[in-house]
Amino acid sequence: MQTKLADFIRNTPEGEEADAILRACVHCGFCTATCPTYQLLGDELDGPRGRIYLMKQVLEGKEPTERTQLHLDRCLTCRNCETTCPSGVQYGRLVEIGRKVVEDRVERPLRERIVRTVLKEGVTRQWLFKPALRTGQALRSLLPHALKNKVPTRQDAGRWPKARHARKMLMLAGCVQPGMAPNINTATARVFDKLGIQAVVAKKEGCCGAIRYHMNDHEGGLADMRRNIDAWWPHVESGADAIVMNASGCGAMVKEYGHLLRHDPDYAEKAKQVSELTRDLSELLPEFETDLLEKLKGRLKQEVVFHPPCSLQHGIKVRGKVEDFLRKAGMTVRIPDEVHLCCGSAGTYSVLHPEYAYQLRDRKLDKLQATKPEIILSANVGCITHLQSGTGIPVMHWIELVDRAIRD
Repeated sequence: MQTKLADFIRNTPEGEEADAILRACVHCGFCTATCPTYQLLGDELDGPRGRIYLMKQVLEGKEPTERTQLHLDRCLTCRNCETTCPSGVQYGRLVEIGRKVVEDRVERPLRERIVRTVLKEGVTRQWLFKPALRTGQALRSLLPHALKNKVPTRQDAGRWPKARHARKMLMLAGCVQPGMAPNINTATARVFDKLGIQAVVAKKEGCCGAIRYHMNDHEGGLADMRRNIDAWWPHVESGADAIVMNASGCGAMVKEYGHLLRHDPDYAEKAKQVSELTRDLSELLPEFETDLLEKLKGRLKQEVVFHPPCSLQHGIKVRGKVEDFLRKAGMTVRIPDEVHLCCGSAGTYSVLHPEYAYQLRDRKLDKLQATKPEIILSANVGCITHLQSGTGIPVMHWIELVDRAIRD
């Protein structure tokens, strides 16, 4: 693709990156065939290729409009198109750059600005989000259906292990997970404890930065990243083996710290090391598989279906590890049709675009439930909560099932 960037972005880090990504695109349209929003809406501008053309026009100087913004907003950032693309176009990075340029030039209606501010400032702070969620859970029976979907029933987190081990791994608690699904973190810590590893949650760590960054508040997102690096750095220097992510959406974000902070003289090297240390929980399975399988012998016999989050299969690019491990542990693990498609959660997408999010959720649940599972497993809190809002079949993180089997 030939490009001629406008003066406002030419010779900037974002401009150089966008230019390289645009030039890699060969207009083949393979991405369109696997784009969830294109399948829903059938509009070229609601698929990756059409959005790339829109962003190219804006970056070359065409003034964006509210329609431009709408088509870019509708993108789930699932990055399925990256998996499909034969040319290796890094669409996820391009859409972050393009959205920010449009955000700075097109003023949103007041209602949209209010909703986005509440999400950015409320959801990312545990001290605000947790009490608000607890209030919603207490009043859940009185809530309208649409709001009830966003308020899961209260979950018992169980006990955090008290044993200390020589081997330590950092673990990101996150912003919404401690309130919405606290058992995921405690289950991870308990499984690690059985493996002789102490899970450490650093003081003052918090949101990974994805919520603000993906909502075009790049400076706010980068500030979240720097805060986490500062919180983790003493532990990194003292020899923490890894920074473990049990929410694949957060893992995909933290793995990009090194790239996003590469021009920051104070954080570039630290961010690079943090990204290199970051592992999704499933990426640790090869090291601990033998020990875990011995502890699980004969204890996992359910018939389950696994929903790999987009952030895991398209962002981190991990496929098959969880499914293979659970099969070795004795489970019947089924993979649904259209496994590559997004469930519609996509961070704040299900709040900002509920009509499309619920269509994608129901389509995904149709495929998952067709396998007749006892349990639906996944690896990201957003997907788990979103899917559970549409089915009576239990939906949980795979590490919770492993933890339960070991304890039983």
